[in-house]
Formats: sequence, structure tokens, C-alpha cells
Amino acid sequence: MTRFALTLEFDGTPFFGLQRQKDGPSVQQAVEEAAYRVLGEEVRLHSAGRTDTGVHALAMRSHFDIEKHIEPFRLMEALNAHLRPDPIAVTHCEVVADDWHSRFSCSGRAYVYRIANRRAPLTLEKDRLWQIPQDLDHEAMHRAAQALVGLHDFTTFRSVHCQAESPIKTLDRLDVERDGDEVRIHAAARSFLHHQVRSMVGCLALVGMGRWRETRLAEALQARDRQALGLNAPPHGLYFVRAVYPDDT
Repeated sequence: MTRFALTLEFDGTPFFGLQRQKDGPSVQQAVEEAAYRVLGEEVRLHSAGRTDTGVHALAMRSHFDIEKHIEPFRLMEALNAHLRPDPIAVTHCEVVADDWHSRFSCSGRAYVYRIANRRAPLTLEKDRLWQIPQDLDHEAMHRAAQALVGLHDFTTFRSVHCQAESPIKTLDRLDVERDGDEVRIHAAARSFLHHQVRSMVGCLALVGMGRWRETRLAEALQARDRQALGLNAPPHGLYFVRAVYPDDT
């Protein structure tokens, strides 16, 4: 058996998330079916993270094991040919050690959330950003966000369906920046709770709109209560950016 690591880029709009679902298409299903058509054998795709319906990925790291001998470049090209017309692309493929695991070997994950802060409707990037027509104070959002950086109990920002054993996580980065009429929120941690990034972004948006004072974000965190959450941002503005591994250069 040979273990292949893949880097996946995908538009999450038509999928019910990355993982296989009983009631709708998933990225995992599409890749596994493409692999079967290429290799003639069933594979199981493992990935560094999970994504909800509508969430996108710029560089999701995944892997599967196969028996057939094939060069990584040929495998990548063949998978991409069989993935069409699904909005999924394998951007990198390589052979890795048998004990390398896309999820369990991962030491860090990063996301970016994109907000279109304008009144005009989105055309080219519809379903790619969350549109907020009210002016956002991105500097206030950034200041408020720093209260969440570090080791905390993130129960307030955790989905009721989250399967993590503990709500305690260490958030390494939560930065807010503006580029023209786009506001971006960058988040990085070893791992995240279900809906954590979207929940943090939703509350930051309330700060940016002036509906929450800056200190209220810290108060929501300290409440350790989902009822203290102000808003859960929609999924289509969220992108999985990268997975980090100890042997990365």
C-alpha cells in the first residue's frame, strides 16, 4: 500500500460539506468516486479538517492509501480529469510515509472569513463572501477580537452539535483587516470547535456595525453559554486556508 497526500481546492457551494453525507453530495464522495474510476479500487479519503455546507477550501490537506502503482503527477492529472465538472481540484499530490496522517499529524489549521462591505449586490463573487451593507469599523473588530486570542473555554462559540471532548482551545490568531470594500478575518489554531470561526465572526460583525460594544465580545466568551452568542455568520464567506505539519519547511 502507498499513502498519497493530496492538496484540495474546492468551491463548497454545491456540497453538503467535505465529509460524506447520507442526504447529499460531499467533497469526500466526489474524490473517492474519481479515485475509483482512475484506480479501480475503493479508497477512503481522510482530511485535515471538516467543512460545513457551503464552506470553501484553498488548500485542504487529505490522504488515501492505494495498492496500484502510479506516479503522483499522473494520479493528480487523472483525478482532476475525473472530478470534472465538480468544482474540486487536486493542486498537489505526493507520496508520504505510512504513518503520516492528514488529520492526526496536523499541528495547525488556518481559516479566512471574507466579508463584502458594500451596498451593491455581488455578481462575480456571489456565494463567496458574506455581504454586509452597513459600514464596518474593522479596527474596532480587530481590537475586540484580541480578547479571544489565547487559551479559553469557547463554549459560547461552539455549536450544540459539536463532538469535541472539550470546549477549551488555544486560539493563536484572530486578526481583522480591510482591503477596499472587503473585510477579512484571519483565524489560526491547532484545532477548532464546530462553528467556532463562524460564531466568532458573527459577533465581530456586530461590533463592526456598532450593535455591540467592543468589550461585549469578552463578556460573551466569559459567559461560557451558547445563549450569549450574538450571531453565527453564514458559511459561504469561510475558507479553509492551510494545514500545518511539523515537517513543513
